Amino acid sequence: MLEVSGLSAGYGEVRVLHDLALTVEPGECVCLVGANGAGKTTLMRSLSGLLRPVQGAIRFQGRDLARTAAHDVVRAGIALVPEGRRVLGPMTVRENLEIGAFHRSWPRRQDGVDEDLEFVLTLFPRLRERLLQTAGTLSGGEQQMLAIARALMARPKLLLLDEPSMGLAPLVVKEIFATIRRLNERGMSILLAEQNARMALRTAARGYVVAEGRIVLAADSGTLQRDPMVQEAYLGV
Repeated sequence: MLEVSGLSAGYGEVRVLHDLALTVEPGECVCLVGANGAGKTTLMRSLSGLLRPVQGAIRFQGRDLARTAAHDVVRAGIALVPEGRRVLGPMTVRENLEIGAFHRSWPRRQDGVDEDLEFVLTLFPRLRERLLQTAGTLSGGEQQMLAIARALMARPKLLLLDEPSMGLAPLVVKEIFATIRRLNERGMSILLAEQNARMALRTAARGYVVAEGRIVLAADSGTLQRDPMVQEAYLGV
């Protein structure tokens, strides 16, 4: 579904990603594990069209999206749940969710938006109770639920999750990751960037270890969990 090859990207003169390559198969959950500053967010921004790579290819279902605008990346079937959630604080929960479906519901008819709204509210029942509440007044966990639900309203084929556990209490992290597993079990393809390597490797089938903007290890999750370097650097073993 997704094939990244020779990808280099950065900000101005600062190069963050160096000749990076990875794949995600249809229906697969893949994780990116690495320390803060390893380049995970830069990769996610590149994949979602928010950052134009210096070089390399981002092929999604055979189409190269490396120089495609962010709104057209969403239309192609990729939705990003950004680091830090980035909900629209002054707007209500319902308005945030409706904006997630904007690219396919305007100016056309609703095109299944009501059905998708019901799906995400069933997935996150707490959001149903807060539909008319402004997003900025939600707890951190509720905002993360809203950020995921908003991305799902775009009806993506590939969901990008950037640090979904950041700043959340352990019980909320467990709830968020249980939802990620549930989505994957329903057939959703997922690329998960996460500092919490233990949770990420328990959730994904495969993983890549990112260090200084490069892929330094790639294997199935079980192999990575047993790797001495991964254990020492990321699992505290």
